[in-house]
Amino acid sequence: MSLIAKSILVFSLAFAVACAVAKSSSETMAEAATPNSATIAEPDAAKGQQIAVFAGGCFWGVDAVFKHVKGVIDVKSGYAGGEAKTAQYERVGEGTTGHAESVQVKFDPEKVSYAQLLNIFFTVVHDPTQLNRQGPDTGTQYRSAIFYTDEDQKKAAEAYIDSLEKSKAFSKPIVTQVAPLTKFYQAESYHQNYLALHPTQPYIVYNDIPKVEALKTKFPDLYIEK
Repeated sequence: MSLIAKSILVFSLAFAVACAVAKSSSETMAEAATPNSATIAEPDAAKGQQIAVFAGGCFWGVDAVFKHVKGVIDVKSGYAGGEAKTAQYERVGEGTTGHAESVQVKFDPEKVSYAQLLNIFFTVVHDPTQLNRQGPDTGTQYRSAIFYTDEDQKKAAEAYIDSLEKSKAFSKPIVTQVAPLTKFYQAESYHQNYLALHPTQPYIVYNDIPKVEALKTKFPDLYIEK
């Protein structure tokens, strides 16, 4: 392999290492210009719609998977588990804010159930046995978590995890946190719909596109093209 080819490979791998370092220079400039751009997302859904909030590592891939699920109306990337004053990408990236990179999923329960979303979350979105990390991304901000909006969601999430553990679906213990949703803070604009806008970025190609492909393969009846 030539020196130039090696240099290109090393450069590409560096961008595939972690969600936190995969931003382009233009996105970094946008962040610097809008340091307080994370906003509180309105949790209320229209009549007949429901809200679910999941955390499973870098929110780019989680967002992309749920956007391809039939019955999902809208998905927003953001932060949950911490306070408003620290709901900023750079602050959350420090791993000390209590926030987890999360997605807010607005869905029609007549078309897709919360139980089905849980199944997708545990099957293709992430590895629920990894503590405070997912793949190349490490820190409490990348933890596995379900932020429930009501007691029904809490019971459903706990029951689902219990069934996975009893069936020994995973060889290691499930470490997914089940916690009440206090507030969901929508992330900065350059994080929204990230995979669709950056489909050739090495991090996305290596870590996130396979998740969308897994959804299509394992849940063909729920998969929709975008």
